Amino acid sequence: MPSHRRVLLIAALAALAGAAASLLFEPRIAYRLASTEVGQEALQATLEARAPPLPAGVIVARRGERVPALALPDLDGAAIQLPAAWAGRTTLVNFWATWCAPCLKEMPDLQAYSAQQGATGVRVVGIALDAPEAVRPFLLQHAITYPILTDSPGPADAGVRLGNRAGVLPFSALIDADGRLIKTKIGPFEDEAAIAAWASAPH
Repeated sequence: MPSHRRVLLIAALAALAGAAASLLFEPRIAYRLASTEVGQEALQATLEARAPPLPAGVIVARRGERVPALALPDLDGAAIQLPAAWAGRTTLVNFWATWCAPCLKEMPDLQAYSAQQGATGVRVVGIALDAPEAVRPFLLQHAITYPILTDSPGPADAGVRLGNRAGVLPFSALIDADGRLIKTKIGPFEDEAAIAAWASAPH
């Protein structure tokens, strides 16, 4: 007859197998886990461990630290100095591309959230890791009016500098009024309410 310890071990292994099967056959469970702060931290650590080495001189912002200074072009080609351009307001920065289906799905919710925040609430800024000629018609077609900057995807792009070492899209970062990184999110927001809850949650 198996010992008590052996029974507990078998039960634990069965529980782990069940959890793994649940994640495999119920992707919404994995999605819910990734939507939590603990899940995000675990996902971030996993992706960072698999990320390629940083190019020399590239600084990655950490929570509570000021975002590294950089300049990105807007759709008119004007260089926007960051984070200086965001000073005075909390800013939700969303990295996306026209070829990224989850990015496109969440953009109407980001647009609605941006409109609801007005001129004094949380500012929404999109950074397209894409060519401007692909971005412009998309924004017109989908009535996206919050500010959009562009960058070329790569090992030193703005997303990497804000903590997205693995280059996963969509990726969002919350920057405070003083230009410090508050937190990040890998993956899409479920809806406008999820955006509002994430942006307003205690940090």
